[in-house]
Amino acid sequence: MTLTEALRVALERCGETRYAVSKATGIPESVLSRFIHGDYLRGRNMDRLADYLGMELKAKAGRKARKER
Repeated sequence: MTLTEALRVALERCGETRYAVSKATGIPESVLSRFIHGDYLRGRNMDRLADYLGMELKAKAGRKARKER
């Protein structure tokens, strides 16, 4: 499951309306609606939503970070 898919699922399961999530996160309701229907969130909005939903990004055990070029 991708990070975007995990956020969508968590948002649908949180039991809050888009309006309530919008007010709590500062993400416009229209942006949340587009996200639910397949659009992507940009960096800051993704961070805000993940924080609101209590989600944290962690590296998988045994995975190495890519080297920067």
